[in-house]
Amino acid sequence: MWLAACGGSSSSGPANINVWVFNEPSGSFKDAAKRCTDASGGRYKVTLNALSNQADQQRQSLVRRLAAKDSSIDIAGMDVVWTAEFAAAGWIKEWPTNLANEVKQGTLPGPLATATYQGKLYAAPANSNTQLLWYRKDKVSSPPKTWAELIDQATKLKTHIEIQGAQYEGVVVWFNSLVQSAAGTIVKGTQVTLGQPGEQAAAIMSKLAHSPAADPSLASQHEDENRLAFEAGSSYFEINYPFVYPSAKTDVPKIFKNMAWAPYPGIDAAHPAKAPIGGINWGVGGYTKHPTEAFQAAACMRNEENEKEAAIKGGLPPTLESLYSDPGLIKAYPFAALIKKQLATAAVRPVTPAYADVSLAIAKAVSPPSSIDVGGFQNALRGTLKDAVKSQALI
Repeated sequence: MWLAACGGSSSSGPANINVWVFNEPSGSFKDAAKRCTDASGGRYKVTLNALSNQADQQRQSLVRRLAAKDSSIDIAGMDVVWTAEFAAAGWIKEWPTNLANEVKQGTLPGPLATATYQGKLYAAPANSNTQLLWYRKDKVSSPPKTWAELIDQATKLKTHIEIQGAQYEGVVVWFNSLVQSAAGTIVKGTQVTLGQPGEQAAAIMSKLAHSPAADPSLASQHEDENRLAFEAGSSYFEINYPFVYPSAKTDVPKIFKNMAWAPYPGIDAAHPAKAPIGGINWGVGGYTKHPTEAFQAAACMRNEENEKEAAIKGGLPPTLESLYSDPGLIKAYPFAALIKKQLATAAVRPVTPAYADVSLAIAKAVSPPSSIDVGGFQNALRGTLKDAVKSQALI
């Protein structure tokens, strides 16, 4: 079925399928590559090529190669926000209908949306991610449900809320989730749709930044600085990804025993929270000489066995719904049910070929959060976004 669907298979010996992806530290991608090579029956050999662990540098490396029609990129490990840009440029191939249907089967809605552009599937979700509200149950009697409650509780407890405020993708993730939690959007295609929810989002970020609950280093904080601050014991609240859970277990067992989790905070009781969504998607290179084997390998790299190992060893939540009832995963992820629930309705970032410029415009507008001019925020950002969406993909 696979060979008939794609064409272009290697005629002599196993095809060497080069996978370009960030240097995943747990070894789960390496294990998946070996398993898929062995399972191919000699049709292909998967070779991993390490990109930077910084998303911007990963994108830059891939864009330069793909813009030059580099055929050595058989599979690209793409950040979930790159799908539209890469698809519109012809840098990744659309998945054939029957294979696309196989990928869609059993994949959670949130991750699947990140792999889709103009109604067509251009990637296979490999893993996902979402943020939870982590807190100290020995200090917090009842976790807050809204941002207002969170800021109020932290202020009364004389503690800080650890969250990403530096001028990079992390602060964009925060803003986008706030906008969608207020039932709004930022950009749809080539249209800027930012409205009142944008002002609500900006007001929340500004309120936190000017409250005693703000970490003094908010304007320069990334996910790992948030982790370290929470592990230091002075902060009782942290908005972050699940990697912080095994880290605390290993590094600070005394704090870990009192580490608990709750849903991503909402705007108010009337609007359910839309939590962030991240992760990696496998895209088949637009200029690969081995499309048949590349599609086969990409599908294999995200099968149940490989996604489960990536989750347990690497802390990368799976995209396959079936794994969230797997006893082994639940043991490693006691918060698995919450992750599954959040991924089903997650705040996918704007789907546009110009995402790199859209993201840059947002990051500049909301970081540092203390500098946000709430009153003039919407008009200023709308103008910048209109310029950004006209740019399309920039190399």
